[in-house]
Amino acid sequence: MKLHNKLILTVIFGGLVFNACSTKKDAMLNRGWHSLNTKYNTLYNGNIAFEEGREGLNADYQDDYWAILPVERLEVTEDLKLDSEDNNPNFLIAEEKATKAIQKHSMDIKGRERNPQTDEAFLLLGKARYFDQRYMPALESFNYVLNKYSQSDKLNEATIWREKVNIRLQNEELALQNLKRLLKQEYLNNQEYADARAMMAQAYINLKVPDTAIQQLKIATAYTKKNPEKGRYLYIIGQLYNQLGHKDSANYAFDKVIALNRRSPRVYMINAHIQKIQNTERTKENREELYEYLVSLEENRENRPFLNKIYRELAEFHLAEKSDSLALVYYNKSLRATTNIPQLNALNYENLASYNFDQNEYRSSGAYYDSVLQNLNENSKKHRQVKKKLDNLEDVIKYEEVVQYTDSVIGLYELPTTERLVYFEAYISKIKANLEKEKKKETQMANAGFQAFMKTKGGKENKGKFYFYNVTTLGYGKNDFKSKWGKRTLEDDWRWSNKSKLQNVAQISVDADSNSPKPIASIGEDQRYNVEFYMEQIPTDESFIDSLRTERNFANYQLGLIYKEKFKENRLAAAKLESVLNSDPEERLIIPTKYNLYKIYEEAKSPLAEEMRYNIIQNHPESRYAEILLNPQAVLAGNTNSPESMYGKLYKMYQNQEFLNVITGAEAQISKYIGDPIIPKFEILKANAIGRLQGFEEFREALNYVALNYPNSPEGKKAQSMVADQLPQLASKEFSAETESSGPGNWKVVFPLKTQDAKKAARLKELLENSIVELKYKNIVSMDVYNKEELFVVVHGFRSKDFALGYAELIRYNKEYRIDDVNFVILSANYKIIQVHKNIVEYIAQQ
Repeated sequence: MKLHNKLILTVIFGGLVFNACSTKKDAMLNRGWHSLNTKYNTLYNGNIAFEEGREGLNADYQDDYWAILPVERLEVTEDLKLDSEDNNPNFLIAEEKATKAIQKHSMDIKGRERNPQTDEAFLLLGKARYFDQRYMPALESFNYVLNKYSQSDKLNEATIWREKVNIRLQNEELALQNLKRLLKQEYLNNQEYADARAMMAQAYINLKVPDTAIQQLKIATAYTKKNPEKGRYLYIIGQLYNQLGHKDSANYAFDKVIALNRRSPRVYMINAHIQKIQNTERTKENREELYEYLVSLEENRENRPFLNKIYRELAEFHLAEKSDSLALVYYNKSLRATTNIPQLNALNYENLASYNFDQNEYRSSGAYYDSVLQNLNENSKKHRQVKKKLDNLEDVIKYEEVVQYTDSVIGLYELPTTERLVYFEAYISKIKANLEKEKKKETQMANAGFQAFMKTKGGKENKGKFYFYNVTTLGYGKNDFKSKWGKRTLEDDWRWSNKSKLQNVAQISVDADSNSPKPIASIGEDQRYNVEFYMEQIPTDESFIDSLRTERNFANYQLGLIYKEKFKENRLAAAKLESVLNSDPEERLIIPTKYNLYKIYEEAKSPLAEEMRYNIIQNHPESRYAEILLNPQAVLAGNTNSPESMYGKLYKMYQNQEFLNVITGAEAQISKYIGDPIIPKFEILKANAIGRLQGFEEFREALNYVALNYPNSPEGKKAQSMVADQLPQLASKEFSAETESSGPGNWKVVFPLKTQDAKKAARLKELLENSIVELKYKNIVSMDVYNKEELFVVVHGFRSKDFALGYAELIRYNKEYRIDDVNFVILSANYKIIQVHKNIVEYIAQQ
C-alpha cells in the first residue's frame, strides 16, 4: 500500500515538473519554475563569473596618474572588438550563462515576456560584452532590454549602461542627450543617479569641458554610497581643477580624498598627498614643513607599496634644494622600487638624463634617454620628442669625444718635458695606490668569508687540516672565488676584467708609418709602471698635431651649433664657439662662428653683441654675414643673391640635366658660403650631379664625402642612408640577357649623339615625337645626358624587342621620315646599368 502511494505521488510530481518545464504555458507553476531556475542557477553562476572577471580586470589595471583618470577603471585598447578568440574566460562564462538563461528559460508568450528574470539575463549579457570591449554586441543587448521590456525595473540601469557604450564609441553628444532625458523623465535611486552623473562627467571630460565635468562629479560624489567610487571621483575633481589652474580648489578636493583614509583605496590617498605637495609653492618658510611631510610619508609602513612615487617626490625636493647627490640617490631608489609603471620610469630616467647632460656626461645622458624611450609609447608625441633629442645627443657624444681626445693629446704635446714626467709619475702612483687598495679589500673579504665558514659545521669538522687537503674548505674557496670574480683566464693581471681599464687619456701609442695614435690592446707589468713608456707614446709630428687642432675646432663649431639650435643651451654654445675663435681656426670657420656668437649675445642682450657685429662688418665686409647685418632683407629667399635662391636655380638646372653647370655652380656657392648651414644641400646636389654625369664610382666617392663631413645634418644622414642602402643595389655591372621573355614595356631604341650636336639631337627628338603621333604609337621620347661628351635620344616603352626593331626599321625606310641615324635596341634594365656605370662600350662589345 505504501509503495503504491509512493508510486502515485512520484508520477504526480513528475507530471507537475514536466508540465512546469514548458516555456509555452503561461501558468503560475511555469513562471515560478523558470524564474527560480534563471535566478538561482543560471544567472547566479553567470553573475559569479562576471564579478570574478571584473575583479581580475581591477587587479591587473594600472591607472595613469599623470593623466586625467577615467571615471571607470577599465583598460581600453584602441581596436574595437566584435568577436575574437582572446576574450576574457570569465566574461565568456557569464555570457554563456546569460545566453543559456535566455534560450532555455525565456517565456515569450503572445509578444510578452512572462519570465521576470529574462531582462536581467540580457543585462548580464550586455555587461559581459562591455567589459570584454565588444561594444557593438553590448549595445545590441542593452537596446533589446529597453525596447522589449518596457515594464522592467532594470530600464534605468540598462539606459546608463547603454550610454557607457556610446561614450566608449565616442558618441558623447548622444550619450549626454539620453542621460539628460533619463534624469528629467525617470525616477532614479541614489546609486543610479550617481552613476548617470558620473557618466555625464566622463562625456564632458572627453569633450574637453572640464568645468562642467567637475560639477557632474561633485553630484555623483554626493549620491554614491560606494567609498572607492567617492575617492576616485574626488581625485578626478582635483585633477580637473589642476588642469584649469585652480590649485587651491584642487588641494581642497585632494584633502577630501585623504580624509577618506582607509575607506577608499590607499593609492588615491598617496597620489592626493603627492599632488598637494606639487601644488604647494616652495618657500624658505615652508621648506622644512614640506620635507617633514615627505619623510612622514616615506616612514609610514602602510605606504611601502607606494614608495616609488614618494621617493621620486623626495628626489624632486632635493634637486630643487640643490642637493644633487641626495636627488640622484632617491631617483635611483624610485627606479628600483618601480615595477610595471612605465610612466614613472620614463620620468625618472628623463630627470637623470637631463642632470647628466647638464654635467656634460653626454654618454650617460644618452643611455638614460634610451631608457626613457623604452618606457614610452612609440606613437606618442613624447616618444618622438625624446627620440629627436637622443639623435641630437648622439652627435654631441661623438663631437665631445673628439674634443676630449684631441684636447688630451694636444695638452700633453704642449707640456714641457718636466711637467710631462710629473704628470705620468702621478698617474703611476695612482695606479699603484688603487691596486694596493683593491688587494687589501680582497684580503679583508677573503678573511671575513673564511672566518664565517669556520663557524659553520663543515668548518669545525675540518679545522686544523692544511687548506688544500681540506676538501670542504677548498670547495668553499672555489665557490667564493667564482662568486667574486667569475671565470678568469690564468694570465698576468687576471684581476682586470677589461684591460682597457689600464688605459687613460695619456695612454696612446704611435704607428711607425703614420705617426698617428692608436689604442693599446694590453700593457705589460713593466710598461705599466714605466714613465719612459708613456713618454714615448706622445706624438711628435707637428703636422699631425695641426690636424688634431683642425679636427678639434670643427668639432667645437659643430657642438656650438647643436647646443644653440637643437638644445637651446646658449651658454654652452657660446663657450664652444668662443673656444673656436681662441684656437686659430681655419678661415672657413671664423665668419660663421662670429655670426652665431653675435646671435647668442643678441638674444642674451649682452653688450658683446654690438662689439661682434662691428667686428664682422669691419673685418669681413664682403661676406654674406656682413650683408645680412647691414641689410636684413638679404636673407629672404626671394633675394637673387641669397644662398636659398642660388640653390633653387641650381636645382632647376639639375632637373634640366645641366649636370656640368650644376657641379661648377655648386662648387662656387660652397666656396662663397663657407660655414653656412645650407652648404650640405649644395654638397648633396653636387654629388647627385656627379653621379649622373660621371658614374657610379665618382657618385659613391661624392656621397661618402657628404656623409663624413656633414654627419649631423639631414643631408649627411641621407647620404649615409644612400651609401648603406641604395649603392649596393646599383653596384652590379652584369647585363641581363635580352630575350623576348624579359617583360613587356621594357625595351628602348637609343640614338647616341655627341654633346656638341645638341641642336641636331633636339631636331631628332622632335621628328621622333611626330612619328610617334602619326603612327599612333604610345611611346615617350626623351633626351638623356650620358656623359660630358655624349647624350642619348631615347624612345621608351616598346612591348618587345621585335616591336622596337620594327619601329627603328620603319622610320629608317619610310620616305616620310628617313631617320637613318645610328641606333640600338636595349632592355630597360641594361639601359639603367650603362647610365649608372657609363659602360656602353662593354655593352656594345657583347652584342
